[in-house]
Amino acid sequence: MFIELEPIFNNIGMSAPFDYELDMSDEEFWASKPFQKAVRVKGEAVNRAGIVCIEAQATVEVSTYCDRCASSIDRVFTVPVSHTLVTLLNNEENDELILVEDMHFELDPLVREDVFLFLPNKILCKEDCKGVCQFCGANLNESQCSCKKPIDPRLEALKQLLDN
Repeated sequence: MFIELEPIFNNIGMSAPFDYELDMSDEEFWASKPFQKAVRVKGEAVNRAGIVCIEAQATVEVSTYCDRCASSIDRVFTVPVSHTLVTLLNNEENDELILVEDMHFELDPLVREDVFLFLPNKILCKEDCKGVCQFCGANLNESQCSCKKPIDPRLEALKQLLDN
């Protein structure tokens, strides 16, 4: 989505609301394409004392798999989108300010970046997910497996002491 910034920069206090959907279905994350539905972005661009602040929220629905047990997960995340746009930097190196050279500003790359930075690197079906048995592959959240855990040969003598 493009925002025309010239009227906003020229009028202190002016705001421009926006509400749109961003298609991220081709984007990869967590080794899959989890964005089955469009990302809903709602917010506004406001001139505050000569700088334009973009404040928005992106509602992201993801469909993926648990990193421990591989069961399917559907989650909704609300991603805050907050950026400050300026037309001039006075020899400042500030990562928080975005220098705008063209008043026809594209918002999509900022929203995409914020979504990717917000999402966790590892996603679990539940916080205490037990995963799968490393020997038989049973989902330990659903049932216990009957696999005998191998004993470290260095501790075999200790096990024999405990068994007696």
